[in-house]
Order: sequence, then structure tokens, then C-alpha cells
Amino acid sequence: MRQTRSQRTKRLRYTAIITREGEWYIARCIELSVTTQGRTLDEARANLQEAVELYLESFGTEEPAESTTEVLLYPLEVGVNA
Repeated sequence: MRQTRSQRTKRLRYTAIITREGEWYIARCIELSVTTQGRTLDEARANLQEAVELYLESFGTEEPAESTTEVLLYPLEVGVNA
């Protein structure tokens, strides 16, 4: 059976950041403020995929808008009084 246009899956693109904290990888979707973790990078990535899908099922896809900005990461060094 052929799918109609409304039955097709819409693909959305968001920004994910994964950091390592101790023995865990922490995965965050910036636009949706969704955070999860995993013991491996692949596990954290898969957990974030699932968490974002569940978020969108619960809250919809209307807001916030899909990511259209460039994310720049850089080391930040600041001075503090010792």
C-alpha cells in the first residue's frame, strides 16, 4: 500500500552535545532542553534519540523551531582570585 504525503515521517534536525563526565557520557539536545546519559558514546546517542522522540510525541513539534543556527564550541579560560 502506498503512503500518502501526510503519512510520511517528517525529519527534524536539532543540535546535540555529548560530554564525558566521569564514567558517563551526558547527551543534551540544546533546542528542547532534553538530557540523558549512557555508559558509552553510542548508548548516550541512542538514548538521546529516544528521549527526543518521546519528548516530541508528548509535546509536539510546533515549538521550538528546528535548529538553523551554527553552534561553536571553544575552550574558555578565565582568571579568578586564588
